Amino acid sequence: MFLVALAVLCAIIWMGLLFCHGHFWQSGPILQPASVAGAQADIAPDVTVVVPARDEEASIEAALGSLLQQDYPGALSVILVNDRSTDGTGALARALPDTHNRLSVLEGANPEAGWSGKLWAVAQGVHEAERQSPHGSGYLFLTDANIIHDPAHISTLVAKAQTDRLHMVSEMVELQCVTLAERALVPAFVFFFTLLYPFAKVNNPKDKTAGAAGGTILLRRDMLRQIGGIEALKGALIDDCTLAACVKQAGGRLYLGHSCLARSIRPYPSAADIWRMITRTAYVQLNFSPLLLVLTVLAMLVVWVAPITLALYAHGAAQWIGTGVWLASTLSFLPTLRRFRLSPLWALALPLIAAFYTAATLGSALNHHRGHGVVWKNRAYTGVIPNNGRASPPEAGQNIQIPGR
Repeated sequence: MFLVALAVLCAIIWMGLLFCHGHFWQSGPILQPASVAGAQADIAPDVTVVVPARDEEASIEAALGSLLQQDYPGALSVILVNDRSTDGTGALARALPDTHNRLSVLEGANPEAGWSGKLWAVAQGVHEAERQSPHGSGYLFLTDANIIHDPAHISTLVAKAQTDRLHMVSEMVELQCVTLAERALVPAFVFFFTLLYPFAKVNNPKDKTAGAAGGTILLRRDMLRQIGGIEALKGALIDDCTLAACVKQAGGRLYLGHSCLARSIRPYPSAADIWRMITRTAYVQLNFSPLLLVLTVLAMLVVWVAPITLALYAHGAAQWIGTGVWLASTLSFLPTLRRFRLSPLWALALPLIAAFYTAATLGSALNHHRGHGVVWKNRAYTGVIPNNGRASPPEAGQNIQIPGR
């Protein structure tokens, strides 16, 4: 009877996920390139791009060059914040051809107490944008130094924001999926992200769900001022989703979708690289809560591991129900695999992939309780800063430099 009850529980959960959770498994929405033919510069709002970069010499020329070559008809400026890089990031950026005089390179200061490194760099870029254009209107475009943008990307994002009267437009860029580890684990990263933040719910003004993908965020400058400026995010490690929550709580309208006009060139050659990516913020996502960790592990086991275990080892009704649930969960992964142009056979490995992500989440919690905290770009972040009493999105910790690094 226990196995039958477990199988029924799995079935109920998956019925809810498939039909009552914003159709998270679908591959859209995707913005198509907006035509700029005939567009008038005097009706195109100003856009200021802010790019934080720390030791990104491998990608900075391609990423920054793609921004300087945007065909946006209005005023476009790009601020690169060289975040204390120890390589040639700043020099390579300054050497790029800039025929439209769009680029400013700002040498970043050491992070102040209470700020995460990347967010401190973003804050400096935003403050520079305010200095260049006090009380200016238009948009800020926040992106990363490892993302290449199609020439029509910014025009397309602005067109979406203006057409639908949106305050913030964000996209999950195409992630690199070349190595065996990337093919096995990166599509699941996108799949699990959409499970946590179903795009349809994020895009519904009546739903409280708020999410964003930090690689592509177009934000109205007046909305940023309304939520208290970039300081409203101070200390956040998952700063993109924290920003989305602040905007939505202020009455702003969000859009979150997939991009066909921007792609990341950051490689993850091995499973260990992806493990480090997950452990960096997984426990932050759970608000550093042991209770939420236990519940998350149990949920992962029930949702992903129990159905195939019942299908393989149970008997009778429990086996049949488990088999049906396992097939349903497997089919839900196929749209994501198609987006990455991968064989549908990868879906059969989803329970093992889910087990990997569960183990990495446990590893993230173990790192935190060992005092290792979150480590990124040779900086560590530990502790918890209250975030106006909000439990979600999770808050983050104090910035601590690693001695000798």
